[in-house]
Amino acid sequence: MLKGSVLGPMVICGICYFKSKLASLSEIGVKDSKKLSPKKRSELSEILKESCYSYKIIVVNSQEIDQRETKRITLNRLEELKMAEIINKLKPDIIYLDAVDVKEERFGNSIKNLLNYRPKKIISKHKADDIYPIVSAGSIIAKFRRDTLIEELKDTYGNFGSGYPSDPRTIKFLKEFLKKHKRAPKIARRTWDTIKRMINEEVLSRKITDFLD
Repeated sequence: MLKGSVLGPMVICGICYFKSKLASLSEIGVKDSKKLSPKKRSELSEILKESCYSYKIIVVNSQEIDQRETKRITLNRLEELKMAEIINKLKPDIIYLDAVDVKEERFGNSIKNLLNYRPKKIISKHKADDIYPIVSAGSIIAKFRRDTLIEELKDTYGNFGSGYPSDPRTIKFLKEFLKKHKRAPKIARRTWDTIKRMINEEVLSRKITDFLD
């Protein structure tokens, strides 16, 4: 089963700080982005972008996420490739990773094999955004960028909620869109089980009604 949002892009951010400035992250309130309000993420995102040495954001739209199936790569592998792309651009001496693989060390090694330089150290941990403020910083910027993109998409599609399958508003939007347009919206991740199931239900519903007065 695929994780995460069923609507909208995946956003990944890498950020670099000089070691002497790392302590300042906790001082300004940097922590796991999921524990911060949208307003606080907005405020911190601007502060972080101004105070860091460098940062890079990659936005992966729904179409690219779905295309990985034709390339026969997993969602985790896609994330690895995008993370490595960011790291190769920033080239930090020490790398902190929020491991998406069940095996932290394997994830770190996968990233290492994709790099075009040799860092001094790679630290790969589960829930790293809750352990290391530098990882939280990147997560905050990524989450704020995604929040902004989601709001822009709502100008076109209306209020579809958070975009996550656990959100009743998101599910309601998808069901109504499928019923009206007979297809999933372009912003949907069509390879997600949620979408596949809804499409099958809609197709079955139409076939049944063909035989009803």
